[in-house]
Amino acid sequence: MKCIRSIRIMALAAFMALPFMASAQKYPDGIVDKTIAVIGNEVITISQLEEEVQMMKAYGMMSDKNARCEILEQMMVSKLFLMQARVDSLSVNNDMVEGELRNRIDNVKTSLGGEEAVEEYFGKPIYKLRQEWRSALEDQSLTQQMQGNISSSIPELTPYDVQQYIAETDQADLPVVPIKYQISQICIYPDREAANLAVKERLLAIRERIINGEKFSTLARIYSQDPGSARKGGELGMASKSIFWPAFSDAAMALKPGVVSQIVETPDGFHLIEVLEKKGDMFNARHILLKPEYTSEDRENGFRVLDSLKTELANEAVTFGLAARFYSEDPATKTNGGQMADPNTGSSYFEIDQLKPQDYAAIKNLEEGQISEPFESLDNEGRNGNTVYKILKVDKIIPAHTASFNNDYDLLLGQAKNKKAMAAIDEFINSKIKTTYIIIDPLFKDCVFEREGWEEKFRK
Repeated sequence: MKCIRSIRIMALAAFMALPFMASAQKYPDGIVDKTIAVIGNEVITISQLEEEVQMMKAYGMMSDKNARCEILEQMMVSKLFLMQARVDSLSVNNDMVEGELRNRIDNVKTSLGGEEAVEEYFGKPIYKLRQEWRSALEDQSLTQQMQGNISSSIPELTPYDVQQYIAETDQADLPVVPIKYQISQICIYPDREAANLAVKERLLAIRERIINGEKFSTLARIYSQDPGSARKGGELGMASKSIFWPAFSDAAMALKPGVVSQIVETPDGFHLIEVLEKKGDMFNARHILLKPEYTSEDRENGFRVLDSLKTELANEAVTFGLAARFYSEDPATKTNGGQMADPNTGSSYFEIDQLKPQDYAAIKNLEEGQISEPFESLDNEGRNGNTVYKILKVDKIIPAHTASFNNDYDLLLGQAKNKKAMAAIDEFINSKIKTTYIIIDPLFKDCVFEREGWEEKFRK
C-alpha cells in the first residue's frame, strides 16, 4: 500500500490480540477474574495478566511455560514505578498519550474496517475502549518518567569514571566499533521535469479511458506500480485518512464516491484516485500509482558529466570540494564541499548498514582519498529516494576496533552511564520490594521470579 505513510505494525499486531479470556490460562474451575497481586495501592487482576499474555503472543515472545510468571513480575515492577510516580506527583504527558491513543484507534479501525467492526471485535463501545486505553497510556507515561528520573539522578561521570569502567570491564565485553567511512559526493540528477511530465501524460490518458467507460480496477491491475493494491484492482481497503500522505487523503476525502480524481502527487509518485466509500474520517479507495521513469539517455548524460569531473580531479585541476560546490546538484551536501552526513544523527561517519547498498558497493574496495566510478543510486527524499547519479570520494576510513578511551570516549561514556543507570534502577526495585505492602496470590506460588523478595509476599 504505497500511498500509506506508515503503520506501527508491531503495535497494531499487539492490539489486534487484545481481546482475551481468563480461560486462556488454566486457572481453577469457577475463577473468571480476580485480583492476583496488590502492590501498595495498585492491583493486578487475572484479566490484566491475560491481556499482557496475548500481547506477548502477538510479539512472538511466548517461549515457555514460565511466561506468565515473567509477565506478572514485569507488571509488578511497573506498579512499583507507577506508585512512586504518584507519590512524587509526576504529571502525565498528555500530548504523548493523546498521540499514541489516536495512532492506536486509527490502526485498529484500519485493520478491522471501521468503528462498528472495532466495537464488535472487542465487545465494547469505542468510547469505552478509548477510556481504557487512555488510562493504560497515562500509567505508561508516568512509569516511563519515573524510570527516567531514576536514571538521570546518577551524578555526572568524569573521565576518571570512564577509565574505571574500562578497567572493571572484561576486554571481551567492551563494545566493538565497526568500520566507519567519511565520504563526500558529487550528484547529478536526471531530467526529473521531463520524467514527471511523461508520467502525468500517461495518467491523463488512463483517466480519459476510465471516463470513457473502461473499469478503473482493470486498468489498475494492468498499470499501477503499487504491487500491494494493483492485484486487487487498486483497492486499498477501509482505512483512516491519517495513515496516508496528506495530499492523498485530502484528495480522497474531497471526492464523491465513483468520481475519479485529477492527478495527485505524493512522495511515492503520481496517483489517480477513485473513492468507493467514506465513513467519518475513514475511506476505501482505489488508486493507480505511476512513478517517474528515466531513460538510458538520462543515465549516459549524467555519467558523462561525472566522468569528465573525475578526470579533472585526477589531474588535480580542481579539488573535490570545489567541484562539489560548483557542479553537485544535491543541496544538502554541495555547500559542504560534498561531505555527506547521516540525516538522523548529523554524524559525518557512516557504518556499513547506514549506507545505501549502491553507495557501499561503489566504495567498499577503495582506499582513503580514492574516488569511485560513476554509478546510479538514490537520494534521501520521499519514502524510497529519487534516482541520482554520483561519484564518491572516501575521505577517511576508521577500521573496526575495540572501543578505547582516546578514540571512543563518548561511546564508552554512554556505556558507563547506562551501567550506572541500570544499577540505580535495580537498587530502586529491590528496595521497594522490601518496603512496599505487597500481596501475591498463591495461584502463582510455583513461579520462579528473577528478583529475590517476591517469594516472601505470597498470601498465607
